[in-house]
Amino acid sequence: MNMIVSHIDTARKIDGVDLKLAEQKKAISVVGLGYVGAVSLACLSDLGHRVVGTDIDRDKVESIAWGQSPIHEDRLGELLTKGVSEDLLHATTNLERAVLETDVTFVSVGTPTSEDGGCDTRAIEAVARGIGEALANKDGFHIVVLRCSVPPGTTLDIMQPVLERYSNKIAGKDFGICFNPEFLREGTAIADFHAPPKTVIGVTDQTTADVLAEIYAPVDENPIVTSVEVAELVKYVDNVWHAAKVCFANEVGRLCKPMGIDSHAVMDIFVQDTKLNLSPYYLKPGFAFGGSCLPKEVRAVTHLAERLGVATPMIDALTPSNQKQIEQAVDLVRKTDAKKVAVLGVAFKPGTDDLRESPALELIAELQEDGTEVIAYDPAIQPGPHISKQFEYMQHAAPHLKKVVDGLGQFMKETPDEAIREADVIVVTQKLPELRSVLRSKREESVIVDLVRISAKAPISPRYTGIGW
Repeated sequence: MNMIVSHIDTARKIDGVDLKLAEQKKAISVVGLGYVGAVSLACLSDLGHRVVGTDIDRDKVESIAWGQSPIHEDRLGELLTKGVSEDLLHATTNLERAVLETDVTFVSVGTPTSEDGGCDTRAIEAVARGIGEALANKDGFHIVVLRCSVPPGTTLDIMQPVLERYSNKIAGKDFGICFNPEFLREGTAIADFHAPPKTVIGVTDQTTADVLAEIYAPVDENPIVTSVEVAELVKYVDNVWHAAKVCFANEVGRLCKPMGIDSHAVMDIFVQDTKLNLSPYYLKPGFAFGGSCLPKEVRAVTHLAERLGVATPMIDALTPSNQKQIEQAVDLVRKTDAKKVAVLGVAFKPGTDDLRESPALELIAELQEDGTEVIAYDPAIQPGPHISKQFEYMQHAAPHLKKVVDGLGQFMKETPDEAIREADVIVVTQKLPELRSVLRSKREESVIVDLVRISAKAPISPRYTGIGW
């Protein structure tokens, strides 16, 4: 469906006098309607901007055009419906129309891990060509904002030359270019957009900086304006640090367990130092990290360091350390000699249906390979084509998970009670509050393998085991 978007007035008149463009909210197009793109589209319309979403996936476009969320994300459907009802939000498969009828274009396409372990920028190059061709037919200063996770140099060395080649225009003079990293956590992305931890604007010209600052003013009056390369690397450094925090806490847990020391008591004291130790968000022993950002960007930074000839042994060790946490979880289950295992939580974290590089999938794959029957439950996941498509994103990083993703519909249950009914072992991979009461109703002989510390105080029972406590 090639839906027609409404034209955006950029020169309305009152009493014969043209309104200055700066006095109006910018019309914004968003290319790529995945997690970041769909959230950005909804939130920008909520700020009063006319927005146009575009994607090559017609199903996503049609869903959003009707105000329906194509993904599981808190309040996203509500804001999309609001934007459509107020005639502020439109969707189309026509990239050229989206660019021509807006002032600013945000690019939020996928940048998965490439076959060599680096960052696959082909989608960025393809979109840049389309935007460039549209800019060739447009007057006025248009701004292109890259909002993907990419290695330093991608915006200016890959995207900008393509834009200039196909538009026959010069960046900084005829159009603006910007790198604007997002800091959105899946499951709380809407809240994070409206109350960002920081807003980083990487630019090469002041006009672009001013326009982006104006767009974000309602949610952050003090954005950080920096160079494009610094902004690109900040995103990677943030996510690599988050990955480091997860692995660090889990290594503390592995150290504590054989000595009989409560790892949570240790880390509860550690995180009280907010002056030096920063945020406690990731600093609790638990299960492995996963998702669309941390694994991919640890690989990308390792690849970048290797290409530059820089030694980064700690970063190099993150993925093996993370894998050790998965292996330990598998070992805890194997030690029980269970024939039937219930896995509560399949996505990489609660509150999202994102399966990309979920450690729970790795756990399920290992158990199934052993011949163990696995039953699973996740309140956010509805098996179907949209879930299967997620595998395309991680095909180079985790090809061995295809069988598990394809088979989800056969072994997932609709309720946690149904999942645990006949299970020998119950594996908890997500800290869902409703699971506490469910676990109390388990069979007496069932063993709980807790990978997330579902309760603040770990139970003392021979039929309960924690991964790092």
